[in-house]
Amino acid sequence: MAEQNSDAARVAERTEAMASLVVRAGANVAPGQDVYVVSHDLEHAPLARAIAAEAYRAGAHFVSLIHWDQHAKLARLRHAPADSLEFVPAWWDRHIEECLERQGAYISILGESDPGLLDDVDPDRAAKDPMPWTAPFFPMISSGEVNSVEFSGPTAGMAERLLGAPDLGPLWEELAPILRLDEPDPAAAWPRHLEELQGRAAVLNARGFSELRFTGPGTDLRVGLIACGRWSTLAIETNWGRGTIQSLPTEKVFTAPDFRRVEGTLTATKPVQMMNGPVVEGLRLRLEAGRVVELEAESGAEALRARLASDEGAARLGEVALVDSDSPVARSGRHFGDPLLDENAATHLALGQGYSVCVPGLSEDPAERGARGFNDSVVHQDIMVGGRELAVDGIDPGGTPTAVIRGGRWVL
Repeated sequence: MAEQNSDAARVAERTEAMASLVVRAGANVAPGQDVYVVSHDLEHAPLARAIAAEAYRAGAHFVSLIHWDQHAKLARLRHAPADSLEFVPAWWDRHIEECLERQGAYISILGESDPGLLDDVDPDRAAKDPMPWTAPFFPMISSGEVNSVEFSGPTAGMAERLLGAPDLGPLWEELAPILRLDEPDPAAAWPRHLEELQGRAAVLNARGFSELRFTGPGTDLRVGLIACGRWSTLAIETNWGRGTIQSLPTEKVFTAPDFRRVEGTLTATKPVQMMNGPVVEGLRLRLEAGRVVELEAESGAEALRARLASDEGAARLGEVALVDSDSPVARSGRHFGDPLLDENAATHLALGQGYSVCVPGLSEDPAERGARGFNDSVVHQDIMVGGRELAVDGIDPGGTPTAVIRGGRWVL
């Protein structure tokens, strides 16, 4: 009984610390703001409530709690009429639009109890249903009008997969160093870490590389970069001057590729967890003129093919993110089976939507965006390519290469 009480106390302590970190440093909620807290698993209800309480302590005007349930989505995908699967209720997109209009704070709690829940769903049916990642979401996040943060909360299912028991206490202890919750002042530790990442972005911007080359086992890929594009971190300042950390944890520096100038092959170094889909194992891709033309995988290939047919930009590259393989997530030695956590263990590329923050002066006109090589899509699918055998070179406009990453480690 004493051990159970101790575990419960530890969970409560970590929950409160995470809520404070998310509200005070992540979203950096401003007094008088409306706050939208969207949890992607019903297990996150205690954490969502703690965030709501902390947001009100920070001066929030009103906090909306929305709980998404993947089991309800599974029921829809199995049983709903096929011609209804593309329907999005107006209230769902309206809450995103309202957050944008009111310059609210948007907090997403990711992390699923059962990431394989949708593995057996017909890929064509799954590809038709965008919920909860609907079209207005990514433009809102990149608009500069909303202070947002996303993070993965612990679940009993994650604890069972990783540690063999559904106890949240030990899982929180695994996550604490990754989230810097083990620091005396986590909210102060994150700005120090982000200064290092911003230094890397500044070096890359000063170099002015026109393309990158990725080489490793099964990977030989050249990725052109958008002219006048910028490397960035997820330490973002809103258009009205509010500093945020858009993802916790974050270990990457990233930019927008020119989707027209991507050529070669890549092999995923970790399983690919699809958003609202199955795990794709052993993924290999070949791209020509910026588009995926060959896709092979040991499992999950059909589901990913269906997802990449969602729209014109889904099969094109939208993000390049460099991550040192000595990051806290990588040092943990864990494959979490969670996209947000696992992307911070390795350099990765994303098919689909790009980050407009990386392209100053980017137009809202789709034709003008495409003419600059910027990719738009309802899809954003991360693929890990990093590891101890990865090399990344920056190529300057004259064709001279410079080592950026060797053996998975940052060397520039």
